[in-house]
Amino acid sequence: MKLLRVGPAGAERPALLDKDGVVRDLGGLVADIDGALLADADALARIAAAAADGSLPAAEDGLRVGPPLTGIGKIVCIGLNYHDHAAETGAEAPAEPVVFMKAPDTVVGPGDTVLVPRGSVKTDWEVELAVVIGRELRYAADEDEAMAAVAGYAVAHDVSEREFQIERGGQWDKGKNCETFNPLGPWLVTADEVPDPQALSLRLWVNGTLRQDGSTRDQIFPVAEVVRYLSHFMTLYPGDVINTGTPAGVALGQPEPRPYLRPGDVVELTIDGLGRQRQVLASA
Repeated sequence: MKLLRVGPAGAERPALLDKDGVVRDLGGLVADIDGALLADADALARIAAAAADGSLPAAEDGLRVGPPLTGIGKIVCIGLNYHDHAAETGAEAPAEPVVFMKAPDTVVGPGDTVLVPRGSVKTDWEVELAVVIGRELRYAADEDEAMAAVAGYAVAHDVSEREFQIERGGQWDKGKNCETFNPLGPWLVTADEVPDPQALSLRLWVNGTLRQDGSTRDQIFPVAEVVRYLSHFMTLYPGDVINTGTPAGVALGQPEPRPYLRPGDVVELTIDGLGRQRQVLASA
């Protein structure tokens, strides 16, 4: 299933994209799309049955698409998780996953405005596969147990301010947690529709120029290992999100003068089967 949320920011309604590309209103079946829903197999089965029998009403046309998930507990991110991205930044491939966090309040819809922070000179783009957790997980014994906790997948844009991240001291958090720095969606695609998360193409364009063109098969630590690994350092809960890293092609990896994002730039990004995002940059 392709689950989404539509409507004004802060007042989105749960919805589903049916097999014909029609957005269907789920407001009569569920309160919202959140961790509680993803952990409720019966509720998900009712949605699937209603989608199959054609009983869901069509949603109003032209509604804004918001983030496909609300009530996110935490966003855990993996840095330098593609061989080609590590190489373009001059970094050694890490021996263990590089872990950092983004605050849930960085999340916006896939078409919402992304704000270039005040004082920023190095705002960068990163298309990423987001993994959404649907079952509480701690100390996973193996990758099979880890994957059983995955509810689905989405497109994430891990926007980053490189000067804040790298040159201002301390942790990466200052360059990762600026307002609007995690567009998510358009859909949360349930795991049954993504049989192999290591066979997905990721692409990103800036002002129409293709900047990133990679595949999850190039991940240093695949999805199953990332989820298993993280469960040994923190409890993963339904509704948690994991951003699994970005392929080569970010501004940081380009020759000088690096083409960092500026107000007015347009970024578009897509992952096979998970939908497409488009953002216009503006000044904070």
